[in-house]
Amino acid sequence: MKALFCGLLFFALAGCAQNGGDTATTDTTATTASDTAAATDTAPMTSAAPAAEEKPMSAYENKIAELHTTAGQIHIRFFPDVAPNHVRNFIDLSESGYFNDTRFHRVIPGFVIQGGDPNTKTGGNPATWGTGGSGKNVKAEFSTIPHKRGILSMARSGHPDSASSQFFICVADVDSLNNKYTVFGEVTQGMDVVDTIVNAPTRGETPVEPVAITKVVVRDAREDEKKK
Repeated sequence: MKALFCGLLFFALAGCAQNGGDTATTDTTATTASDTAAATDTAPMTSAAPAAEEKPMSAYENKIAELHTTAGQIHIRFFPDVAPNHVRNFIDLSESGYFNDTRFHRVIPGFVIQGGDPNTKTGGNPATWGTGGSGKNVKAEFSTIPHKRGILSMARSGHPDSASSQFFICVADVDSLNNKYTVFGEVTQGMDVVDTIVNAPTRGETPVEPVAITKVVVRDAREDEKKK
């Protein structure tokens, strides 16, 4: 797991930093720097059976997720028309409290910040950071939306359908990730917070004092927040 999430992002990030932006892989995702921007260090898991009473997709439209972090708030607008299953997955996890107390465990200036690993919660072993997931996978939903600054995309391992819970936010335009990772949202408020997170002191790609997500509030988007 870690190899996938960490590796993916590790390779992607390392690739981006060293080779000018090839990044979207995990230890298994990114065997090259250009294919590892958002990978995890985990092997693909078996997709879980659908919930007994799955909410209609209309319940996920025009939603905003407020990521309350120890560095400030980051607001996310989703693209359910582009990546419906990833939007459903992220909102369902958020509403269940899954992301509460998780940390942004990987930060790479000029590239991305990555979070969403349950292993980063208080008491978790740092050696396992980047390997955790929710226990189910989401199939790839690649699109033509580019990985520009502020884009929210899903980390994965080497297998296209291995995304689980780890996600990343681009702090710069990273074209090398296009058509390799699933874009499912964008930051509408709080890029200053993202910049604070990515520029914090690190040991390698791990923050010395990782910023934590205290809670995620999912709400209806205001008219001025809706995707045009």
